[in-house]
Amino acid sequence: MDDMTALWPAPTTHGPIRWTQHIPGSKSITNRAYILAALADYPSVIENALHSRDTALMADALRALGVGVREVGGEVHIEPGPLHGGKVECGLAGTVMRFVPPVAALADGTVVFDGDPQARTRPMNTILDALRALEVQVEGDTLPFTVEGDGAPAGGAVEIDASGSSQFVSGLLLAAPRFTKGITVHHTGGKLPSMPHIEMTVAMLRLAGVKVDCSENIWKVHPGPIKGRTWQIEPDLSNATPFLAAAAVTGGTVRIPHWPLDTTQPGDVIRDILERMGCDVEIIAADSGPGYDLQVTGPSNCRLEGIQLDMSDIGELTPTVAALAALAATSSELTGIAHLRGHETDRLAALSAEINRLGGRCEELHDGLRITPADLHGGVWHSYADHRMATAGAIIGLLVPGVEVEDIQTTSKTLPGFETMWEDMVRGC
Repeated sequence: MDDMTALWPAPTTHGPIRWTQHIPGSKSITNRAYILAALADYPSVIENALHSRDTALMADALRALGVGVREVGGEVHIEPGPLHGGKVECGLAGTVMRFVPPVAALADGTVVFDGDPQARTRPMNTILDALRALEVQVEGDTLPFTVEGDGAPAGGAVEIDASGSSQFVSGLLLAAPRFTKGITVHHTGGKLPSMPHIEMTVAMLRLAGVKVDCSENIWKVHPGPIKGRTWQIEPDLSNATPFLAAAAVTGGTVRIPHWPLDTTQPGDVIRDILERMGCDVEIIAADSGPGYDLQVTGPSNCRLEGIQLDMSDIGELTPTVAALAALAATSSELTGIAHLRGHETDRLAALSAEINRLGGRCEELHDGLRITPADLHGGVWHSYADHRMATAGAIIGLLVPGVEVEDIQTTSKTLPGFETMWEDMVRGC
């Protein structure tokens, strides 16, 4: 049985989970730091960088274009250099396929992009058409495609419809300072999903000394140097959410060390979500050293309330919240997430199919999911090569015996070793 069809018996607990889980660095912040460091005027260091498939793909992409990337004593050292042509393997990493093409426009030569078979169906025309509008030569509309870099693209103003993914905006903004005129991005479509990720991009550009002007749906990045610096990566708060969900559904207590008090990560919203579903949520002083920890305690009667939630800004939390909703005592409605149909898989269709496969009641809406309480049973939970689908199955398996998650190794995309962490947590309770 190969990795894609291997079944992982999700461990079931018969009591409250009580656990402290350290979470590696944020994928979103790590990969933005990689891009800014690669385009900086002098070397940078990334501390607490995430080491996962997505970040490895980003590092390899930058190496292919001439950037020096090496690990030194647990840190990542980035040495900017003249960018040249090469081949970029995107895998399933949205940040690679959408952040690196504008970088490729700065290269002197042809850059060829490809990725996993599933990635070839993901929408790419928005970023590629934007580059064409900026007079960059691009061939193709989906993976595989090529970017002909001339080393000194002019830049300027461009209009895009980024309602499919905020990554289209971030990808243009991150490379914009190195374009001769900078880049002004005007979003002309419907509601932008995942605005916190754009705010993260803008904040990191400013930390690197870049001037960015923001108004409603318009971002102007001025041309100029990007400062090399030391980037300290926060824990990945979205990757923390399955562990916090374990406390919620078992009436236990889970603590996540080094939770940032001021962050642009969408995962921070899990605090409000869990409170609304009936959990106690506390920010407490760290046991050792500076900073704070997040501690979540689930309701003692294990009765979670359903939730009505607009998730347009926090779409990446949908699999975790859908799993919680499937185990809740009252109905939930999760909306504002039509854009999830263009993620690693169609997450709305996938979540509905898998919850219903285990006896649940999940209805697809035009922009979300309606989940009604039902008695769940064991069975195979398909992951669709989607890391967050896999962790959602693990959450349900805590209370439902006999859940087998297909391809749990797909979690290595953003959280290598997830299954060991999860099993240790269940054994430790």
